[in-house]
Amino acid sequence: MKATVQGKVAVLMGGRSAEREISLMSGRGVLQALQSRGVNAHAFDPAQQPLCDLKTQGFERCFIALHGRYGEDGTVQGALELLGLPYTGSGVMASSLAIDKVMTKRLWQWEGLPTPAHVLLRRNHGKDADLQAVVEKLGLPLIVKPSREGSSLGLTRVTEAAALAAAVERAAALDADVLCEQFIAGEEVTVPILGCGDQARTLPMIRIVAPGGNYDYQHKYFTDEVRYLVPSGLPAGEELLISELVLRAFHSLGCRGWARADVMIDAVSRKPYLLEINTSPGMTGHSLVPMSARAAGLSYEDLCLEVLASARLDHTGGAT
Repeated sequence: MKATVQGKVAVLMGGRSAEREISLMSGRGVLQALQSRGVNAHAFDPAQQPLCDLKTQGFERCFIALHGRYGEDGTVQGALELLGLPYTGSGVMASSLAIDKVMTKRLWQWEGLPTPAHVLLRRNHGKDADLQAVVEKLGLPLIVKPSREGSSLGLTRVTEAAALAAAVERAAALDADVLCEQFIAGEEVTVPILGCGDQARTLPMIRIVAPGGNYDYQHKYFTDEVRYLVPSGLPAGEELLISELVLRAFHSLGCRGWARADVMIDAVSRKPYLLEINTSPGMTGHSLVPMSARAAGLSYEDLCLEVLASARLDHTGGAT
């Protein structure tokens, strides 16, 4: 695939979030891929220079390779809307909704989409009575994580009630809102989505097999101990059901361009449960969207070009 995007492109990477290190890895990969296909692409780190420099430096569109806060949460998207610079991924509202796991769950529940039961705790409100109520509602084990962080940062699998307070404190160090979530015992899969509106499609599903079921930050990016199965090996009927569910979840939040949805499949009932959607997925050597794209015959470089070609603004009705 040859470059069809004209003009000067900024690859936004780094930023100020807790995922800065991963964002730099993603951004460097995207930058190299675009440049190798003839795109006039340049690195731009919002932590090092103000976003208004994008306009003064003549950039015409942006590939967002930022992760987490100040990059995946609608803030950068809003700034780019004001600057009139088309950008990749979801718009302001969808980005701000999707990064907030609690708000995402509320919307999915309203839409009738399956997602694990949860309890919201706020920083400094994790009293003994609150913690006991969490265990009574969700049972053990359960998952504790910050509502607005990615890459499994601050996530703890709690297997006994005595460990819950420390897990909540760990998550609260990263976010004022702490999500306590029902643990679904079974298989974990992830499903990338590419495209906008009716053209959105799912890429091959990946089944994740992590040591001891512990798919944490270290295992995601810095070890080779996790097995990624693509094809997933799941029955075709299950794959189809999950893919349809993921597309419904994607559209319900108003997402566009690309994303990756994480799903747990109950080992007994085989019912899938939506966990979250990432609207600015990782593009590192360990990342799952490029892995899935390769299984579909789409190279890393062509993936980057397709995502970049989808760059647009909210206020123009989605037109590039």
